[in-house]
Amino acid sequence: MSSTLILGIISAYFCILILISFLTSKKGESTDSFFLANRQSPWYVVAFGMIGTSLSGVTFISIPGMVEKAQFSYLQLIFGNMLGYFVVALVLMPLYYRLNLVSIYTYLEERFGFWSYKTGAAFFLLSRTLGASIRMYLVAGVLQLAVFDDLGVPFEVSVAITIALIWVYTFRGGMKTIIWTDTFQTLAMLICVGISISMISSELNLTFSSMVDTVSNSKYSQVFFWDVKDPRYFFKQFFSGAFISIVMVGLDQDMMQKNLSCKNLKEAQKNMFTFTVIIMIVNILFLSLGALLYLYAGAKGIGLPEKGDNVFPFLALNYFSSFAAIAFILGITAITYASADSALTALTTSFCVDFLDFKNRPETQRIRMKNWVHLGFSLLMGLIIIAFKYLNSESVVQAVFKVAGYTYGPLLGLYAFGVFTRLAVRDRIVPIICVLAPILTYIISSNSVEWLWGYEFGFEVLILNGILTFLGLLSVSYKKTEFIDTLAEA
Repeated sequence: MSSTLILGIISAYFCILILISFLTSKKGESTDSFFLANRQSPWYVVAFGMIGTSLSGVTFISIPGMVEKAQFSYLQLIFGNMLGYFVVALVLMPLYYRLNLVSIYTYLEERFGFWSYKTGAAFFLLSRTLGASIRMYLVAGVLQLAVFDDLGVPFEVSVAITIALIWVYTFRGGMKTIIWTDTFQTLAMLICVGISISMISSELNLTFSSMVDTVSNSKYSQVFFWDVKDPRYFFKQFFSGAFISIVMVGLDQDMMQKNLSCKNLKEAQKNMFTFTVIIMIVNILFLSLGALLYLYAGAKGIGLPEKGDNVFPFLALNYFSSFAAIAFILGITAITYASADSALTALTTSFCVDFLDFKNRPETQRIRMKNWVHLGFSLLMGLIIIAFKYLNSESVVQAVFKVAGYTYGPLLGLYAFGVFTRLAVRDRIVPIICVLAPILTYIISSNSVEWLWGYEFGFEVLILNGILTFLGLLSVSYKKTEFIDTLAEA
């Protein structure tokens, strides 16, 4: 398979994204258009495009790769996600729409005060910048090995070109463009998965019905696990999934910005409910693909890499047909940049609204500042990606992902306290609580085996982190005020 051919196809792919950008945006449009697409986004388009944003290149290769060891237990997490999405749609979204928010973190200022607001926004910026950059780094490595090394293009150059291309098709239209490019990229990703499933089924002489039966009857298809000590234990996975979706959708500017771009609350809720159904179907497809990958390797006598994350890329690039391999490259490119371009727009929005006092500036100044911030975050993401190349430590990557997960705990505690109590807090102490809670969470989770009779924390560190933040806020709270009563009733 020619690296030049793959590069040509990827270049054509980006040309399509740039064309979409020019068709969906106009030069000199307002910042309202950049941030929320003038609140005119069709809810069904938003629902489909959010699939690409909620996933990433990492999940694209990780979910199929986890099937051998975890079977279909990941669906337990997805069931929990569905509960969380309903909480987002029925509890958080009505609040955001009623307050007419652009950045969801401005709620914290109205509810608690200046320092709580800045703390919440800062945790989002830290988490999203690291998370989006590292996801791109991991996938950039796959593309470097598959394409750019053969062409003699250094990693730094390929990353710089990629970041520049993302900036080109997002800097004018912002959310107005992202809604449509993410829809296109989600479609490209699903086509890739469909081609891979179809090719493997053909190689194994399976019709659609026999393929479903084969996957269902395989050793990989077990969904539910009821042993309390098993890390795949149902309730552990289910409740972790619920809280993960609440914080990573309902408390994340990136995901909520799309919802807030819908015309009204009713359409935004339609979007969320539809998204809930689609994301379940997509995850079943990924897990089924994982089972088929292992069945295919077993039938063909192919030795697989020990690490599950490498299984899909290994088979796609070495054993699939050229057409299927190209589809894999396009699929992983689509899912990665659907996540990255959306994150870049959300980071720009949050920094502008939360830290640059945008609402009190004239529009001409807002446009100029927005462009500089957008460029700044593009450069920052590129530098982080290149820095990880030189660190070149898988353990460092895993550690940063874990640390990024800790940043959502304080947001969970802040919003839970704001929504479910009418107490005020001593605002200046909130940043200290939000820093101490993740530190205490780390200490407890690191020693849980010795302290908690062999219990080992997984995704539920998020819940512990949120509880510690909530208790910390409770310890510095005082009697409700008339203003908080009014806000709570709203």
